[in-house]
Amino acid sequence: MSSTPVTWFEIGSDRPDEVERFYADLFGWRFGEQGASGASYRQTAAGGERGIGGAIRATSGDSPNYAIFYAEVADVAETCRRAEAAGGKVLVPLRSAPTGLTFAHLLDPSGNHLGVFTPPPAG
Repeated sequence: MSSTPVTWFEIGSDRPDEVERFYADLFGWRFGEQGASGASYRQTAAGGERGIGGAIRATSGDSPNYAIFYAEVADVAETCRRAEAAGGKVLVPLRSAPTGLTFAHLLDPSGNHLGVFTPPPAG
């Protein structure tokens, strides 16, 4: 059994209001705005205690729509190195949020997009 849980998902859309309504109607998910002014990021607890949390991010410009899952890892940089050694690619190199969360986006050998992250330190 793996010790790398999938704990987050993100859906990027150029029509976030429509996508939010779709998932609310389909699954009963409710979203709350968490983004900074002008940067929509709508979070949901999705499956409650049995599911994972997630969010809808508004895309703009030439950013494509997407859906991605995130696996929680102990070390994002090391996971990026292991992904490349296994035949994958680093799409978005390691980044850190002001909260201390670190993340990166990867491509598997067939081009599927996935994310890895380490949550901020507890405290």
